[in-house]
Amino acid sequence: MSANTIAINQQMDFTGHASVWVFGYGSLIYKADFPYLQRRPAHIEGWSRRFWQGSHDHRGTPAAPGRVVTIIPEAGAVCHGMAYLITPEVFGHLDYREKNGYLRVAVEMAFDDVEGDAAEGVVYVAREDNEAFLGEASEEEIARHIARSAGPSGPNSDYLTHLALALRELGKHDAHVFAIEQYLVELIASRT
Repeated sequence: MSANTIAINQQMDFTGHASVWVFGYGSLIYKADFPYLQRRPAHIEGWSRRFWQGSHDHRGTPAAPGRVVTIIPEAGAVCHGMAYLITPEVFGHLDYREKNGYLRVAVEMAFDDVEGDAAEGVVYVAREDNEAFLGEASEEEIARHIARSAGPSGPNSDYLTHLALALRELGKHDAHVFAIEQYLVELIASRT
């Protein structure tokens, strides 16, 4: 599958819908550069956040991609993030922002601010069959990769640290993200 997924995502048509929920688990948690009607902490079940997707257009380059998160199916897992209620027109911006291998997938999300409150929505998932997928690696190896990567949106390390901070602000623990962050801190300390 091509890394550019805009045309594929536009096939999921929301004409006639006044609004749609979108679940963010990476930079969408802390960087809402789009208009939204509501913003609520939420989670999805059966998915784990992993730094397995390549970033050729934001946190790396085509010659040296950075690493960003996707989600992978995992029984019993819970992925915490932020849900946004948007109008369908906003998908033009989000599809472009998430064009590097991410496909819209329908998902059930549960809101963390009101127990028992849930909604159907959309999440962007970079599957392993997209050209930008980098795949599994040890958390230490991922930290080394992130430490040496940068792209038009800045250093890859900023993406990791902003995500870790956003998860802490939500009061949520993500062992994968926090382990990579710790390795990155150690790498930086060893260079000084």
